[in-house]
Amino acid sequence: MIIIRESADERCIKLAEYVIEKGATVRSTAAVFGISKSTVHKDLSCRLAYVNKALYEEVSRVLAKNKAERHIRGGEATREKYLSSGKKHDIET
Repeated sequence: MIIIRESADERCIKLAEYVIEKGATVRSTAAVFGISKSTVHKDLSCRLAYVNKALYEEVSRVLAKNKAERHIRGGEATREKYLSSGKKHDIET
């Protein structure tokens, strides 16, 4: 049982370091590490606070920034989708 806890703690730290270094989103971090978005979110928003408080605070800032910008990324993705589909829309290029 202790071994599982240690690996979860180590995973939290690895995920946190990656998010801070890359400014990555939860979704992209999950893809890189091959785990679910739920696991990444739980590790970074709950477990990390108990493992490393300073790292948790830094990750929280990155995640808050990503959350504030997600509507922009979504709009850009939609814009690219319509531009690449070849359909005519009233989207400025």
